[in-house]
Amino acid sequence: MDYTYTIIDSDFEALDRLKNLLDGMEEFKCVGLARTKEESLHSILNHQPRLLYIDMDNQPNLRELLYELRQLQISIPHIIGFSKDKTLAYNAIKEGFFDYLLKPISALELKKTLIRYKNQFPLKAPKILCLKSYKDYRYIDTREILYLQADNNATDFILKNGEIISAFKTLKHFQNLLPKNFVRIHNSYIINQDMIARIHYGKSKFAMKNSSTSIPFSRSYRTNVDGLKKSLTKLALHSSH
Repeated sequence: MDYTYTIIDSDFEALDRLKNLLDGMEEFKCVGLARTKEESLHSILNHQPRLLYIDMDNQPNLRELLYELRQLQISIPHIIGFSKDKTLAYNAIKEGFFDYLLKPISALELKKTLIRYKNQFPLKAPKILCLKSYKDYRYIDTREILYLQADNNATDFILKNGEIISAFKTLKHFQNLLPKNFVRIHNSYIINQDMIARIHYGKSKFAMKNSSTSIPFSRSYRTNVDGLKKSLTKLALHSSH
């Protein structure tokens, strides 16, 4: 299990230098090298890295990239920016970057940043759910589950990739079995808190990442919904209007 990352830098030599530095860092794995906004989007959408390293001097479309990611309602990776210009640190803070480093990048400063990152966001071993049906055993990484939907006395698991897996147990059975980030919000639905993109109280619906389907919540589970809102709000960066 690794901290995956993509480097975004239009300067190929600078990009290569940073990758060489990161290659010596334990538990950090490169899944993409991008020089344009299009390449960046492709890497983020296909590999869903935990971290982005962005050269703010050589990425003129940075704001467009971040805006487009937010419009897609996907989980945006943590960002470490770097630049020759100290004044760009303000922009990095405003955009919610995890950290900002001055160029030329010092291996020591980079290592200190990554140690802080590992301490703040420790890797968690995946929780695997086993679905047994007669002599068939199906194993699901719970991080891949968007939500569960009741279907009479069976339950459908809807995964991030769009796959649907049916299990011949009730929703209540899985409610007591799944990790704490799975919350019941309706007689027919349990959702993965980590995959929530939006809570729309006016329409009593959730929007989920990686899905165009809206999940309804009911008044009888309003306490659970309010608990989700409170929990997610604590983790979020805020933009006031």
